[in-house]
Amino acid sequence: MQARNDSTIAQEQAWNSQQLAAPVTAPSFRLWTYRAPAIVLGCSQRALLPVAEARLPPGTELVQRPSGGGAVLAGPWLVSLSVVLPTAHPWVSQGLVDSYRELGLLHARVLADLGVPAQALPAADVAQANASMGPTVDWACYGSLAPWELTDVRNRKLVGLAQRRQRNGILLVAGTLVTVPDWPLLCDALGHPEDAAEMQRRTVCCEELARRPVSMQAVVSGLEQALCKVLQGGADPK
Repeated sequence: MQARNDSTIAQEQAWNSQQLAAPVTAPSFRLWTYRAPAIVLGCSQRALLPVAEARLPPGTELVQRPSGGGAVLAGPWLVSLSVVLPTAHPWVSQGLVDSYRELGLLHARVLADLGVPAQALPAADVAQANASMGPTVDWACYGSLAPWELTDVRNRKLVGLAQRRQRNGILLVAGTLVTVPDWPLLCDALGHPEDAAEMQRRTVCCEELARRPVSMQAVVSGLEQALCKVLQGGADPK
């Protein structure tokens, strides 16, 4: 499977919702890359829509997802992953926080194989890790840390995680920063230009940690192979 590199954020969100429209009977996943920048707001950030619409540069997509959390900046720097699981699947059957564990550890293994050193942050260490980085940027997904997200040894965020839990199934999503994001674009669009430097300080990308270029396709292929093996016994995802 190739990442959907010609997809839009709206198409990604539509696929996510479609998977939960009926009872999920088997795991499935999709990987996504993007040609153009896009901003995804959480369901509680409706008040930011008119602000962003007025400030966005031409060609930047803006959508609001049905789940919570902070704003996400997608674009050519990001590899995203959507994993849909039955509610009884071992990954997600032990509660909300524990549902992130296996996905975070899988990302750590894949990135280590690519020469990107990172660690999945245990829930017990989140508070201390956040405190070590100073004030959080609460309106942005990558502006703070959550359980089992990936960081470097300085607690800078590399992979963000989120989930959407419904009666029909559970959606896990992940986003990996492969190259440096355009944080000024996000912060300017949402009326917080002063936070761009803080977003840069609190995050890190694969290429910085590997100290060499890291291709988007290498990250996509590594995640695809690992997920096929773990979730689908080597079968190609639908």
